Amino acid sequence: MNKTELIAAIAADTNLSKADAARAFDSALGHLASALTKGETVQLLGFGNFSVSARAERSGRNPSTGEPMTIKASKAVKFTAGKALKDAVNAGG
Repeated sequence: MNKTELIAAIAADTNLSKADAARAFDSALGHLASALTKGETVQLLGFGNFSVSARAERSGRNPSTGEPMTIKASKAVKFTAGKALKDAVNAGG
């Protein structure tokens, strides 16, 4: 399922127009990204948690030359599935 298909499904379930559903979906994603940018955890009960984790600077190798290199410290978004989502996936839908 891609974004367009998801928006169409939301529109069908909520009796919203596709344009209204797209605005609501984009707003939700924008607020999710904003909270994560601030370092906050976003908890969606029954679905899962989004959080930011820090990756320390580390050494690695350039895959094309094999030369040692330093990989800069960075932040990564982490998703942990909630129990209800895990149960639904394991039950087959």
